[in-house]
Amino acid sequence: MAPVLETARLRLRQWHGRDLAAFAALNADPRVMAWLPRPLSRAESTAMAARCRHLIAVQGWGFWAVERRAEGAFLGLVGLHRCGAELPFAPAVEIGWRLAHHAWGQGYAGEAARAALGFGFARLGLDEIVAFTSLHNQRSLALMARLGMRPDPQPFEHPALPPGHRLRPHRLCRLARAAWRPGVG
Repeated sequence: MAPVLETARLRLRQWHGRDLAAFAALNADPRVMAWLPRPLSRAESTAMAARCRHLIAVQGWGFWAVERRAEGAFLGLVGLHRCGAELPFAPAVEIGWRLAHHAWGQGYAGEAARAALGFGFARLGLDEIVAFTSLHNQRSLALMARLGMRPDPQPFEHPALPPGHRLRPHRLCRLARAAWRPGVG
């Protein structure tokens, strides 16, 4: 049974079929996908949700579906993921988030991220969790700072993006378990 993480307002849980339409809409929204290479098709979005569901089923954690507890409204995904070996700082576990535009500016990303960090440090015993994004993604960089993550001094070039791509320069931020403070963010 995959764990369910609950906060005051949110539930981070395994994916359900009912999440797919809202997730596809989120992934097709140019505002949400502005700092990712491109919006996703419905098929790509469904495949991504299936990968998230599989990883949670196999390892007990991953990018969880996030819903508002009050009425069960799907808001997006937040969670932990093992970074690909192609990244210059691998091996590492990253924290990531992607919320529907209607859920922005309400503190949901920070609230869910704190729950995921707590799971990673307390339950998985990780020594460090990283996050990374485009150098220009000020909203995510600000959230990383609020969570207590510290930026590496030098940016890195994301290897999945071609040289010259506007999103290729990325900032890596780190949070050590010793520096983690559960109420911060």
